[in-house]
Amino acid sequence: MTDTVEKQGEATGGKAGVTRRGGGSPGTRGRTTIADGVVEKIAGLATRDVIGVHAMGSGLSRTFGAVRDRVPGGSTKSVSRGVKAEVGELQTALDLEIVVEYGVSISDVARDVRENVVAAVERMTGLEVVEVNIAVSDVKLPDEEEEEPESRLQ
Repeated sequence: MTDTVEKQGEATGGKAGVTRRGGGSPGTRGRTTIADGVVEKIAGLATRDVIGVHAMGSGLSRTFGAVRDRVPGGSTKSVSRGVKAEVGELQTALDLEIVVEYGVSISDVARDVRENVVAAVERMTGLEVVEVNIAVSDVKLPDEEEEEPESRLQ
């Protein structure tokens, strides 16, 4: 798309018929796409920042993650464990699975998680967060040990 610049007066030194390429400001040219995984990482980190959230994901996914984390050369802890995002061009929806600490108000923790996740995702991506669904899959009791399997590696 090109626009022709109008003939400018002799005093300004403008040239008639100069062609300007592109349209509008440089910041509006092109399209930005954001992968689901990007939104999932942002949401995962924002969720973990909330007091009362002990862990994310189901017991099974946490167990597999713990094994994967202990394998030499394995991936670092997955910040997106327990997070599923559906990302469109302008909006996103999130499903979170969390484990809460015993004694906290689950409704307060869920509210705080939603507020933190919506603020972080919208600020960093510019996407509108249309919903944040939270499934509380477990409660971490004070005397419970972590569910990490013993390592076979010496």
